[in-house]
Amino acid sequence: MGGCVSTSSHSTCSSQSNGESVSSSCMGIRFQGRKRSNSDHVYVLQNLPSAPNRIFLNGKSNSSCIFTQQGRKGVNQDAMVVWEDFMSDDTIFCGVFDGHGPYGHLVSRQVRDTLPIKLLSFFQSPQLNQNVSGKTCFQRNLKTSRECEDSEKDCFVEDSQNSVWRDAFLNSYKAMDKELRSHPNVDCFCSGSTAVTIVKQGSNLFMGYIGDSRAILASKDANDSTVAVQLTVDLKPDLPREAERIKRCKGRVFALQDEPEVPRVWLPFDDAPGLAMARAFGDFCLKEYGVISIPEFSHRTLTDADQFVVLASDGVWDVLSNEEVVDIVSSASSRASAARSVVDSAAREWKLKYPTSKMDDCAVVCLFLDGMMDSESDCDEQGFSSATSRSIHSGAAIESDDGQKSEPCLQRNNTVRSSEENKTYGGLADDDREIGEAVPAEDQNWSGLEGVTRVNSLVQLPRFSDKSPVS
Repeated sequence: MGGCVSTSSHSTCSSQSNGESVSSSCMGIRFQGRKRSNSDHVYVLQNLPSAPNRIFLNGKSNSSCIFTQQGRKGVNQDAMVVWEDFMSDDTIFCGVFDGHGPYGHLVSRQVRDTLPIKLLSFFQSPQLNQNVSGKTCFQRNLKTSRECEDSEKDCFVEDSQNSVWRDAFLNSYKAMDKELRSHPNVDCFCSGSTAVTIVKQGSNLFMGYIGDSRAILASKDANDSTVAVQLTVDLKPDLPREAERIKRCKGRVFALQDEPEVPRVWLPFDDAPGLAMARAFGDFCLKEYGVISIPEFSHRTLTDADQFVVLASDGVWDVLSNEEVVDIVSSASSRASAARSVVDSAAREWKLKYPTSKMDDCAVVCLFLDGMMDSESDCDEQGFSSATSRSIHSGAAIESDDGQKSEPCLQRNNTVRSSEENKTYGGLADDDREIGEAVPAEDQNWSGLEGVTRVNSLVQLPRFSDKSPVS
């Protein structure tokens, strides 16, 4: 796709006689192909549905499976993507995006399509080359002292690589939110989306995330038991650092009486909109009052003990613990069915735990770190349509009825719909959601959602908003 990041030890430095013109390969970052112009960027974005090794509908790829199911609140606002061979043949991009508000479905899909392109573009930018050159010069000056041990050198290279990837995520998220603010067809004033995104490159896992979608890792412990490791933090408004920032910006944080477990962000002068997260794309009515789109960044070096990664929207984490999700994936009848098994289990738990609440949308990505997947026949066995199966391999996927084809005609002024309205959007039947017996969820230490009774990420729109529906 024009650029790649690699930890290959075979990369070399080039310098001129005046001394300090350094290639980016010194930092373990090399670029393949020609530089991409703005017109190339637009071309790539327009041709995403036919991009090879990229899936965004229910199904599987060479090393992953993905599945989403509409909840009981209207059009499915969750989106997901897996893009293999993302920057090089050893790089995979995965993301889950949970929209909220009247046009949350538009926002989440816009982010799904555009954010990976912006990440690619960062590694083509002159700014990156300048930063890398400066850091590499510093690295060479350190080496001239010849006093560093090999471990210290490795640590420096790792820190430098992490710094580049941190900048990549920060700049890409910033550019994404800026684009949404001025987007001509997506009203993001009171709508937005979470994002949990990872890039796996070799043994490195780089993560950037906002909102309350979550990523976990399944790994073997010393006793050869599979355990769950949480990779991200649910960025809720009641986290001390998040609450402090919001209050410093004159926003308010409190929970409603009928859902005391769900802290929300409110305008300083109105009991709206009640956003249940501290960071998000969009939601520009709250951007001056402490809600930000700056991602948290983290890095993890994978080992042979690590088995798979699961990314999911909060519709899953509201009712299932990390450990339960790991157990469900590990015991799935096939790897291709793992994501659907998680969603089916979440649907059952919603009905058992919150029978009076409307089930949230669920989206799951399961990435198997050994790069292995089941036979092709698993698609048919797990109920994936032949059209979906073909789209996975041909790249000619077409989104379902609640996707982009029908989005322009959707008009919503609340995230909750009546049962009659739900029928309009073709929600799955109860029989499709309930398979087997439910397992009670255990306490989940990381989640601030224990005992949650909420039905919306956004309670209501600000009353002073005069935004008209997007046509």
